[in-house]
Amino acid sequence: MATTLPMFPLSTVLFPGASVPLRIFEDRYTALVRELLDVADPADRVFGSVAIREGYEVGDHGAQSLFRLGVRLQLTQHEAHEDGTFDIVAVVRDRIRLNRLTPTDTYPVGEVEDVPETGAPVDDEVAIVARGMFTAYRHQVGQFATDPHPGTLPRDPGYLSWALAAAVPLPMPERQALLENDDATDRLTRLTTLLRSELRALNVIPSLPATDVARNRFSPN
Repeated sequence: MATTLPMFPLSTVLFPGASVPLRIFEDRYTALVRELLDVADPADRVFGSVAIREGYEVGDHGAQSLFRLGVRLQLTQHEAHEDGTFDIVAVVRDRIRLNRLTPTDTYPVGEVEDVPETGAPVDDEVAIVARGMFTAYRHQVGQFATDPHPGTLPRDPGYLSWALAAAVPLPMPERQALLENDDATDRLTRLTTLLRSELRALNVIPSLPATDVARNRFSPN
């Protein structure tokens, strides 16, 4: 069933379960945060985001082309500053499909619908292999860079696939393809293959992967 959400397009692809820090300074998005903070129940302080295919997060021209499949986020932490800007943290709850984006006097509003998982249950062996491959990758990267996934990996195979997708350095089209993939088994299998390739490259040339988006603080600059 379609519903409406305030929308905050970003120049990266987000995955369910991720914790996303954002620096909010543009007028339309500070207005969005203020309205969310007026919502009595913290669980209802939600907004949507889709990745920008072409254009920018902020500014007069802004996003010119958007991916249609994105995520719903819940505002969980905020820090207000005297100049009217905010630092916030939002947690990605689930996937949504953006059917229509409508500009308003403040922030854009999207007509969205939920996108549930449709794949079959994940075989234990698929998850074990993916987890083991990431553990090896994590160890290798940890010798010269920060941990690509601080903390414990999720036990649930679906969320495990999202966590690995966020941690593995991938260009945006591949990240978006993973987000749009409804089958956790296929996501884990693809990620295992990608991690194996990364490990081979790291063993030959111990340097940082080219894409490090998932490990940096997000900012709409």
